[in-house]
Amino acid sequence: MSEEDTKTTVTGTVEEVLPNSLFRVRLPGNTEEEEGELVLAYLAGKMRLHRIRVLMGDQVEMVPDPYGGRSRIVRRLT
Repeated sequence: MSEEDTKTTVTGTVEEVLPNSLFRVRLPGNTEEEEGELVLAYLAGKMRLHRIRVLMGDQVEMVPDPYGGRSRIVRRLT
């Protein structure tokens, strides 16, 4: 298994678009009444290379930083 296969991914919804390819992404909550937390995320290099646009309201797949920093957006779902 390679290192990429062992990384966990999390889905979320883009809440705010910030400068320099940064985004605020809301993670899903545990229950329907509870809202998830906001995470700061940046675009992965392949997404920048292929000029994939991420807009407010899009569902994205992210790889969280193991040390609790920013997450990397690796896929746009919708």
